[in-house]
Order: sequence, then structure tokens, then C-alpha cells
Amino acid sequence: MIIDMPDTTTNQVNKRLVRLRDEGGAVALGRVLTLVVLADERDVEESVEAANDASREHPCRVIVVAPAARDTDARLDAQIRVGGDAGASEVVVLRAFGPLLERTDTLVMPLLLPDAPIVAWWPREAPAVPSQDPVGAMAARRIIDSTIAKNPVEMLGNLAGAYAPGDTDLAWARVTLWRALIAAAVEQPPFEPVLSVTVEGQKRHTSLDLLAAWLGTRLNCPAEVVRTSSDDAITRVTLERRSGPIVLDRPDGRTVTITQPGKPARRIALPIRALNEALIEELRRLDPDEVFEETLMRGLKQVTTRTAA
Repeated sequence: MIIDMPDTTTNQVNKRLVRLRDEGGAVALGRVLTLVVLADERDVEESVEAANDASREHPCRVIVVAPAARDTDARLDAQIRVGGDAGASEVVVLRAFGPLLERTDTLVMPLLLPDAPIVAWWPREAPAVPSQDPVGAMAARRIIDSTIAKNPVEMLGNLAGAYAPGDTDLAWARVTLWRALIAAAVEQPPFEPVLSVTVEGQKRHTSLDLLAAWLGTRLNCPAEVVRTSSDDAITRVTLERRSGPIVLDRPDGRTVTITQPGKPARRIALPIRALNEALIEELRRLDPDEVFEETLMRGLKQVTTRTAA
């Protein structure tokens, strides 16, 4: 069910949500968090779809703030989505006009769930310092997605320079399965130190940088990113050892082949993670991620990069 409320206020939206629950039970209780999505208009529907999928594992209230025209009088148009249009959550889309865009925190405050943590998510462009954003300052977790930003590597670098506990990047969630596979491969005989690592893949995909940074810090070895014209995110990871390299090759974005000296090649399904899968993973923890912090703050600056000819 979708309810449009043009030219309204957040207090009226909140009253309508309460009435929906009282009259028809359309809005279930038991929410574990409030997810505030600060999206461009072009990203609203995709963000809502991903949040709806995530809500099936993490029941929440989703508040989407989409800026409308700035050079106009203050006005707020709202839309409430419940039932089949909201997954296991309740979705409120706020389209703000004029001066209302200056303080997004005042828009969402009346709609926050009491005694529930707040997670802020910027689906595309994020502020230079997420923790100092009006909504980010209220949030226990702040999620950006550098992979689809206008300048992905620059955004990741900005986050490293302005990191605060609770910051994270969906690019980090996209390398979780890679980290598990690499750890399993390294922990098999022969137990030799890794001398260097190389991560290759799509030139704009910041998951390459984070995976290389993590490997460099964990294995205490040089790490290099090779940017290519591929469209398939991470395509190859090579770990050099004295007895020969461990190579994880995923040229098609779906299946990785693991080869290492003295062992038969193994093929494992490893599709590129969709937006909803990455969001679901990031919502599993609401405390600071110390491994991500170390990777971002210490490992990233030690990674070297080059572009394949």
C-alpha cells in the first residue's frame, strides 16, 4: 500500500503511521533499527528496493530523504509505503524543497524509532566527513558506497582522512567472500609467507583497493592494485610465495578458479555481490568495524597502483 501526502509535515506523517498501525495493523512492531537513506532522486527506487530486501533480515523503519528543488519555497511531500510495497519494513519517502534541505536531521527526527539505533546510508555521493553530517552525527553506523560515486578512489581517500568509528563502505562488504577464500587458501600447506600480492580488476571499483589493503596489512607484504578495462569488479588475485603463486581467477564475474602449486585447480561460485546483499551484511553489525578501520587507515596508504596497458 502506498499513501501519498503532498505538502505535509513530518509530524503529520508520524501520526498517519500510528493510525495505520492502530486501525489495521499494517505496520508491524519489532523494528531493530532506523535506516535513514540520503539519496538523489535517481537512486530512490533502487535504494528502497535494496532496503526492503535488507529489512527481511533486519526489520527496520526506512526513511528516505530525497532533495527536490532548492530555489523554491519550503515544502515537504511525503509518501508512506507499507505491506507488500515495503518488505518487512515501513518506508517513508520525504521529498524536501527549499530551506528544508539545509537541516535534514530536523526532517527525520520526528520519525525515528524510540530506543533503536540509527544507520545513515548515502547510496551515491556522500559528505566529505560523514560523521559531521547532521544525520550522520546521530547515527551509530554511517554507510557510503564509493564504488558508484562520481570519483570512487577520491571518495575512499576522503573517508580514510575523515574516518570516525562507525563509518563503513559497501565496497568493503563486497570483498567478504574474497577474504574468506584467500584465508582458506593461504592456510593450506606449504605454510610459506606471502611475498607480495596483486589485485586486478575494474578500474573504478574500490573493492580492489580495500582487498589489497587488507592483504597487505594481514600478510605484512607489499600490495599492488592493477586497474584494467574489465567490467567485472575484481577479476584476479595473485599471492606470490617461494614455491609458486596462489592465483584466484574470476574472469567472468561469476566463478573463481583457485590454482596453486601441487594442488588440482578448484572452481567455486563467486558472483559479484548485489547492492542488497552488501547492505544486508553491513546491517548485521552496529558496532565499529576494527578490521575495516585498520585496512582503511593503515593498509590503504601502503597500496601501490598502476593501470594495465
